[in-house]
Amino acid sequence: MKAAAALMIVLAASAAAAQDKPAAQQAPPAAAAAAPGPAFVYSPEGRRDPFVSLVNRASEARARQGKQSAAGVAGFLVSEITLKGIMQSRGDNVALVAGPDAKTYFIRVNDRLLDGVVRAITADTLICLQDVNDPLSLTKQREVRMTLRAVAEAK
Repeated sequence: MKAAAALMIVLAASAAAAQDKPAAQQAPPAAAAAAPGPAFVYSPEGRRDPFVSLVNRASEARARQGKQSAAGVAGFLVSEITLKGIMQSRGDNVALVAGPDAKTYFIRVNDRLLDGVVRAITADTLICLQDVNDPLSLTKQREVRMTLRAVAEAK
């Protein structure tokens, strides 16, 4: 009885496999007839890439500069320096800034930075002109002001 049941199952499986082979042979011509049209092409049209991280802006800006990092302040971005103090030396104001390497540097008016230049140093403010690398921006430079004391502390 068990042998007869096993024989019936084997015969049914082989019959089903024989019927599937002709159907499988007919499927490729149907798939070839229904070939898709042209592939989708994305056109950004001036929009930023949504998959680019906005967190690592400083490292991307440094990469866009395409320059080997210079030693000292000339190798720092405007956004990487922090104003620590201002002093007078021979009638000119000199700013003390901290770089991303946690060292303190002296900078004067007209000193070059990686993406800008020091425009002016007043008694409590450092003013830098930063180069803008945005192709859609009408202005090519922007003014960045760094103050020693916050506005609330000054009053």
